[in-house]
Order: sequence, then structure tokens, then C-alpha cells
Amino acid sequence: LTAASWSKSAMVRMSVLNDCLRSIFNAEKRGKRQVLVRPVSKVIVKFLQQMMKHGYIGEFEIVDDHRSGKIVVELIGRINKCGVISPRFDVCHNEIEQWVVNLLPARQFGHIILSTSLGIMDHEEARRKHTGGKVLGFFY
Repeated sequence: LTAASWSKSAMVRMSVLNDCLRSIFNAEKRGKRQVLVRPVSKVIVKFLQQMMKHGYIGEFEIVDDHRSGKIVVELIGRINKCGVISPRFDVCHNEIEQWVVNLLPARQFGHIILSTSLGIMDHEEARRKHTGGKVLGFFY
């Protein structure tokens, strides 16, 4: 790689999930009804499924464009804040409560998403299943 070709190279996406949540949050603040998110990853799809399960977003549709794909997310105006925790810190099942206190505005309000050995789930499900994992992000 020469210096000339290095300066012409495109920017690299560091966190696809962060890009996704940022564009959803910005569209939500602007009052948009739907938002186009790209590229698609399995983690993004699982994260959006958790948001949909708890009623923070409407339906979302994955558009296969034979590249990295796109997702069209229906917004319903319930997201106050969503974000990614980077680096993905390890969380033991007995440390989950401390993360809830640090990240969420109230105890019964909002969700932290964890990537566990049993799949991607929110902090309440992880506590019920008595498992820890790596913290991906949060929304409320």
C-alpha cells in the first residue's frame, strides 16, 4: 500500500450496530416514520427483534440487494435514547443490576441487551436464565 493509494481509500465502518442505532435515533428525533439501515448483520437483526418485542419500534423488513443488505425500520416514536456499549464488556449475572443502575434512567424502564451463550437477550431474561455475557447496548 503506497501513500497515494492509502489517502484515496474509503472510510471503514468500525461498528455496524452503532451506525444502525445512531441512524434510528436520529430519525426518531427528526420525527420520521421509517428509516433505512445498512448494512445488515445478524447482531443488528437480533437487537431490532428485542426492540420490537418490547414495543419500541414497529415492524422491520430486510431488503436483500445481493450486497450487504438493507433494513427498513418502522418507527413509532417511543425511543428516547438508544446506544452501543463499546467495548463489549463482560457482565456476570450478579453484575447486571449495577449495569442497569448505571445505564438506565429508572429500574422498571428501558432494556440492556446482552450477548450470552444462550443467544442475544435483554437483561431481565438473562437474569431469569441466570446467565451473564457481553453487553451490546441499551434502549429506553
